[in-house]
Amino acid sequence: MLSKINQLLKKIDDLKLQVQLEYELLMERYDFEIQNRKIVFSEKAKELQKRAKEGVFHYLLSAEIRHLLSAPFIYAMIVPAIILDLFLTGYQHTAFRLYGIERVRRRDHIVFDRKYLGYLNSIEKFNCLYCSYVNGLFSYATEIGGRTERYWCPIKYARRLEQTHRHYAEFADFGDAEGFRERYAEKGVDKMR
Repeated sequence: MLSKINQLLKKIDDLKLQVQLEYELLMERYDFEIQNRKIVFSEKAKELQKRAKEGVFHYLLSAEIRHLLSAPFIYAMIVPAIILDLFLTGYQHTAFRLYGIERVRRRDHIVFDRKYLGYLNSIEKFNCLYCSYVNGLFSYATEIGGRTERYWCPIKYARRLEQTHRHYAEFADFGDAEGFRERYAEKGVDKMR
């Protein structure tokens, strides 16, 4: 029988499916489809987007000074992000193979589809490329961490978390020693300590 927490997490999963259906309705509304992972807009939609595009010169002249001043700090974060990416990838390609954990596909987390938006100028597209990479990297890291936690320590926390990874619902409730031992034994890990 599912605990109350797991029942609520199941409801959240059901709501996520409803959100996906709403995304599909947006495809109709904005007149695009996805073909082989590429976004394809109708000619009419492309024309509407082209008219909404702001020129680079105007974009820069109308930028707030605080945005211009913060840009070097924002873009400097690419260095630690790339280092994190390299370490995460190395970690999962060694440890996950040793543990028999399915590896995380980067393309499921790092998505570069905003480049297809005709209403973005080159600076906006670059900004979107940067955000897509960094936020996708954090999603990639969360999934790698979630799979690691599922393998080594599948126990829910006593306190409520602001956000959990998708494996959290499978974890034993906090204080449920028997449930923890069952989940831990499934992985064959308990004898390794």
